Amino acid sequence: MALRGAWTQGRGLLLLRLQARGCQRGQWTRALATSAGARGRCEALVYRKHGEPLDVIHLENVKLSQLGDFDIRIQMLAAPINPSDINMMQGTYPILPDLPAIGGNEGVGRILEVGSKVTNMKPGDWVIPSGTWRIEAVGNMNTFIKVPKVIPLLCAATLSVNPCTAYRMLYDFESLKPGDSVIQNAANSGVGQATIQIAKAMSLKTINVIRDRPDIQELSDRLKAMGADYVITEEALRKPEMKELFKVVPRPRLALNGVGGKSATEMLRHLEKGGTIVTYGGMAKKPVTVPVSTLIFKDVKIRGFWVTQWKREHGQDLLQEMISQLCGFIQEGKLEAPICTEVQFQDYQTALKATTTPYTSSKQILIM
Repeated sequence: MALRGAWTQGRGLLLLRLQARGCQRGQWTRALATSAGARGRCEALVYRKHGEPLDVIHLENVKLSQLGDFDIRIQMLAAPINPSDINMMQGTYPILPDLPAIGGNEGVGRILEVGSKVTNMKPGDWVIPSGTWRIEAVGNMNTFIKVPKVIPLLCAATLSVNPCTAYRMLYDFESLKPGDSVIQNAANSGVGQATIQIAKAMSLKTINVIRDRPDIQELSDRLKAMGADYVITEEALRKPEMKELFKVVPRPRLALNGVGGKSATEMLRHLEKGGTIVTYGGMAKKPVTVPVSTLIFKDVKIRGFWVTQWKREHGQDLLQEMISQLCGFIQEGKLEAPICTEVQFQDYQTALKATTTPYTSSKQILIM
């Protein structure tokens, strides 16, 4: 407690000095990171038990590992809050880290220091780490993915989960050609927004399903501005009028399911014969029910996808190749960050509350 109190007191004095110099809050954090990192400690969002995020996660002062020959030390720049992060804190995610754990699995950081045997990275480079809700991190160079500094910060911070998921599902399950269509639910999610943009870059048509809500027209307009061809509600998906849509666009060969329940069942009914539905999420927390007639007479394929498993099975080189391809889309103006709200790291409770509020379409990004 004495050590923690002394560190807190020193932090307060440094803040006062920086304030007196007219530094902005983001500059305070960076200065604190340098000061704390030099002492081998940093701030991080830690949970020691499972439960509702606002109840279990707290800002703590944690110890940094010593920099080894093959290690790098980074300062985090930005990290999003994803649904899987919430599920991990709640203890409902299928794979859980040992406790205590630092939250976050996506983000971008800047290298501050490299070990003596690190040759392919240098101070100033941007990298994607894991365990991201922290001010600094130290780890083996092979656990980081390098990204170009020329891409926007929010694109880099939200690159390694949702765009990768969308990319793999679009490329790996069906041999799609220009003009083919894809249908997806949860179209306003991070994966959904990435799917819209990557599909457009592939010259595919997208049919995008969202829940009805008060701002439905505003959301529909935003998705169409990203490149969505058609935006419909869950209710419209179940109506006979869907037949009219398929007079102007081919029936989809690929369906992407992030919801489950009735939504997935209805998408299955609209699949082309021999098509594939890929489930990557289950926000409705209800099982995917497959009509027997759809299996027998349409011979649809039922698949699942988890990007973490893909990364484990395919290794760092293929992951880096995919990240480079996505960065190319970003630099060409074909892929943007999802709709985001930037929140200062110390205001994490505000971001967590917004993330768990129904009908929130904006991804919360912690800025370090």
